[in-house]
Amino acid sequence: MTAISDQAESLAAAGQVAEALQLLSNASRAGDPNADFTLGIWLLSGQYVRRKLAHSREAFRRAAAAGHARAAAIYIAFVANGTGAPPDWPEALRLLRARAGSDEGAARQLALIEKMDLAENGRPKGLPSAQKLVPARVESFRGLFSSEECLYLAEAATPLLEPSVVVDPHTGRQIRDPIRTSDVAAFPLALEDPAIHALNVRLACASGTDVRQGEPLQVLRYRIGQEFKPHVDTLPFGDNQRIRTALVGVNEGYSGGETLFLELDLQWKGAPGDALIFSNVAANGRPDPQMRHAGLPITAGEKMLASRWIRAHSLDLGDNP
Repeated sequence: MTAISDQAESLAAAGQVAEALQLLSNASRAGDPNADFTLGIWLLSGQYVRRKLAHSREAFRRAAAAGHARAAAIYIAFVANGTGAPPDWPEALRLLRARAGSDEGAARQLALIEKMDLAENGRPKGLPSAQKLVPARVESFRGLFSSEECLYLAEAATPLLEPSVVVDPHTGRQIRDPIRTSDVAAFPLALEDPAIHALNVRLACASGTDVRQGEPLQVLRYRIGQEFKPHVDTLPFGDNQRIRTALVGVNEGYSGGETLFLELDLQWKGAPGDALIFSNVAANGRPDPQMRHAGLPITAGEKMLASRWIRAHSLDLGDNP
């Protein structure tokens, strides 16, 4: 942040949003990348101004062109995942290659992506065979992610971890609850870099859904004694229900931590890269109580697990195309 960006934040927090926007706009026209970065964040979050993803993307593009490293990473993510404009996978890779020589993170993403067998649009050319554990309800994929991809997720998630939350059935707000005692790191649009986006596309292909139906990928960490008590993954209200859940093992070297389906007499513990995909709703689209499940307590070591909730329809991201 610069003095101008700090001043704009102070003005906005005091309710002087118009003055703050004018200050940032003037600095942007003068070529200040920090002002553009702040504008990008505001337009993405909707905290002080109406959320406008196309304008947010353009602000990050300007800041990136002026040499702002964080803005460049976000802009590349937006180009890959289609925030603010249709996705352009070849262009995202071109931008990533251009930064790889000077940006260690970009170089690592590029190296990881180049080991994936992807079509020109970023979709996987093939998937492991599915094993149907419970027909029409639960299936598993051995080695859906590679060990290197799992390591990337674990390392990307670790600095972002914070206590997990659940959706309050009365208010719809996210709250802490002893039913879920893990830590979690989420990868929303700005953090869904091209490597993570490619993994999300793979999960979408494995689940037979569109990648835009998925909520942000999460990586969960369970330490000794931590668990997710019996629950269902469906939402208590709303039209766009969580119809499926995808889980992927990220690490090994722990005891306990199995995913237990209480009504199906099914227990799963995937090796790193193994995936479990299951339906949360019945054939009529209503929440299926038969899919109640639990993440059993860890008895030794530490478990990391990637998780993605998949909705019935694409998520409403504001003004996204």
